Amino acid sequence: MRKALGFYEQAVALDPGFAQAWAELQVVAQARNGREAIQLFDEHQPDICFLDVHMPGLSGVDAARHIGRRAHLVFVTAYDQYAVEAFAQGALDYLLKPVEPARLAETVARLKERVDAAKPAVNTDTLLQQLAATLAQQAPAASPLRWIRAQVGQNVRLIAVDDVDFVRSDAKYTIVAWRNEGQPAEAVVRIALKELLDQLDPDQFKQVHRSVIVNLRAISHVRRHENETAEIHLKGRKDVLPVSRSYLHLFRQM
Repeated sequence: MRKALGFYEQAVALDPGFAQAWAELQVVAQARNGREAIQLFDEHQPDICFLDVHMPGLSGVDAARHIGRRAHLVFVTAYDQYAVEAFAQGALDYLLKPVEPARLAETVARLKERVDAAKPAVNTDTLLQQLAATLAQQAPAASPLRWIRAQVGQNVRLIAVDDVDFVRSDAKYTIVAWRNEGQPAEAVVRIALKELLDQLDPDQFKQVHRSVIVNLRAISHVRRHENETAEIHLKGRKDVLPVSRSYLHLFRQM
């Protein structure tokens, strides 16, 4: 029995018609994001992966590049305006949401033929690089993050990004320092610093240290040191943030 892994934007079952199209296929796991897809792939080593293209953080294409030719890949997308051409150019399998039975049957037939004949997966690293480049050029630009969902004690708060003074990574978590009705406050989010930085407005938020992102509007002044580092002092907060040598150029005019 062949094994498959599903990677979808929401933790939902694969299309109900799939069981009819390929009853012998066993779905061993379903992932909610790209990182989880990679972990589950390494754990289960499925023969086939269904990957949703657009996800926050690691995308389906990012996950596909990790998987490489170790499994047959089928990409799932709702962005038919530009995705169809990108997939067709690379001869990669894809399904458009909502999945049509006829298209699903065609995809299953191709997969069965490749698997039964022990043919190698067509998703070479070169094709996946080309796909990533094409999608990046044609995809609509994502709007910057406006709200951050964070844990404050036993509660979950929606924090307006404009209220955030800085973000700092800890050993296990990411700390968001923000203003709660004008008063300094902190909250915890379970998202990597780099992943959060990619979603913030680059004109407003800058990484100044490997573990610190700062809101430029929250800066009172920057004090430079002789060892080519600096420290940031904030408006209305006692926190002092480090600026490492590689980010000092951001403040040369200050």
